[in-house]
This record gives sequence, C-alpha cells and structure tokens, in this order.
Amino acid sequence: MGTLRAGALTRRRVGMRAADLEYAVLDMETTGLDPNEGARIVEIAVVRVRGDGKLVEEFSTLVDPRAPVGGREFHGISESDTTGAPTIAQVVPRLAGLLSDAVVVSHNLDFEQRFLGSELAAAGLPTGQSGLCALRALRSQVDLERYSLPKASFQLSGDWPTGQHTALGDARACAKLLAEMLTNAPGELRYDGRSPKRFAALGPAPGTVSTPVRWKPRTVSVPGGLQPLSPWRARWRPHELDPALCGGAFGATDRAAAEAAARRDTRFRERLATVAAVTGGIAATAAGGLLVRLAGGHGGGWPIGGGPGGGA
Repeated sequence: MGTLRAGALTRRRVGMRAADLEYAVLDMETTGLDPNEGARIVEIAVVRVRGDGKLVEEFSTLVDPRAPVGGREFHGISESDTTGAPTIAQVVPRLAGLLSDAVVVSHNLDFEQRFLGSELAAAGLPTGQSGLCALRALRSQVDLERYSLPKASFQLSGDWPTGQHTALGDARACAKLLAEMLTNAPGELRYDGRSPKRFAALGPAPGTVSTPVRWKPRTVSVPGGLQPLSPWRARWRPHELDPALCGGAFGATDRAAAEAAARRDTRFRERLATVAAVTGGIAATAAGGLLVRLAGGHGGGWPIGGGPGGGA
C-alpha cells in the first residue's frame, strides 16, 4: 500500500482495540485522478479524532499546485482560489504532526495513497504510518446497497453529510462514519495492523528560510467538534469479508466472490476449532491417566516431596 502500512478492522480477537486508538482522517481535492498524468493536490484536510468520536484537532487549507487547476466541475476550486495558498512542501511539516501517532484513514485510501506517494512523500512526509481504508472496512463489515461516503452516511444514519466535495467536509463525514462504526458494532472492533508511529517534528527543508506559513482554508471549522453520533440502521455481516477483496467497483460479482470466500474461511476456522477441542480433550485424558499411574506408583499417597509437610 505504498506510503502507508494498511491494516483492517475486525471482530476477531487480534490486534489492538480500535476504540483505544486515535485516527487522522485525511481527504484531498485534486486536479485529476492520476498523479502520473499530472494531477496535483489543490486542497487537503485532516480531522483527528479518538475512537469514541471526540474531536482532537482539524486542519484544512487550499494548496497552490503550481499547475493548471482542473476538475473544477467536481470540487469548485479555481486558479484564483489557490493564489497565495501554500505549496505542498509548506504543508508537509504540519501534516506530519497531524498524522504522527495515529492511524491514517481515508474513505478510499487507494486514491489518497497515490498522491501521498507522488507529492507528499516526495516533499518529505515520513512514510510507513499505519493506515485504514474506511471504504474497505465498511464493505467488509456492513451490508449496504451503496458505499460512497454520502450514500453510506444516509443509509446508516438518515443524515446527508454537509460540505460534500470540500476536503474538510468529506474528512468530517468520514470521521463521523468511522466513529459510528466503532460505537455501533455488534462486538468489539479491533485494528489488525501495525501500531501507529510517532514522527519527529519536521523543520523547513535544508537551505530554505523558516517563515510563517499562511494557510488558506476554504471551509471554516465548526465549534463544538463533530456532529453527534447516530445509532446505525445497519445490517452487519454475519461473516466479515476479507478487506483485500473489497476494493475496486465492488459490483455484484465482486461481492459474491468475497462472500463465498468468507463462508469458506468460516468453515475452515470452525473445523480448526473442532480439531483443537478434540486434540485438547485427548491430551487432557492422557495427562489424567499419567497422574493416576504416578499416584498409584507411590502407594496411592502424595507424590514424593509433595502433600502436607512434604519437603519441609
């Protein structure tokens, strides 16, 4: 997964309690879909939250891409909007602080990863942080008709997110969805992945002069943090799917294949548990027989050196 080490949410007893972690929910608006074809970041936002949905910090700014601004029909950002905005190199030190010691989350982490690698890591952002794709997590755990951020939010809570197609608005919506997922799960969710890394503070690039950066946010932070969490109207999957099979378009064929794999995996685990129980029972019976024979060898009394006063 490129610059991040992606983990997964699971109901199995592995990894760390997801509610105990902090999450840096990241969203970007870009001039196109593929950085290899010249697409650049024009807006970036991070909403840092605890597992219970408590807002820790949020940040957003427009970014000067130093290139023509395409995609205006989607994000509404023009070249005049990015005039005077910081460059991506100026954003990186602030971003590193927000991502430090947190799991980095995006609704479609596959998309953000491309720009993390092409622009942010190239500008000095530390790599190897823990990651989580909220889209894959939702597909793995919850059975919905649609999984886009606004449609999933509406199906689950009855509320449409505000500020769509702004980086901060979408990051807030994703953070709320993640917190609701952790809160409303039918069992404890755990993060199966590496522990988040703590980054050292980044200074200005070598050879440059440290000057205050003027951020240029498009969206104003709302006092009081995120909107209250909602009780979900969700149908949780009886068998969680493998997140690795939950990417892409996830059409009917993809879903069927992932669900069939989950059923096979469940049957396999059940057989393993049965074998372990039988083997454990046989081992316990054999051990019991050995103890009886040992006790019989000492005339039915306590083993040598044992019992009341033994060895005193």
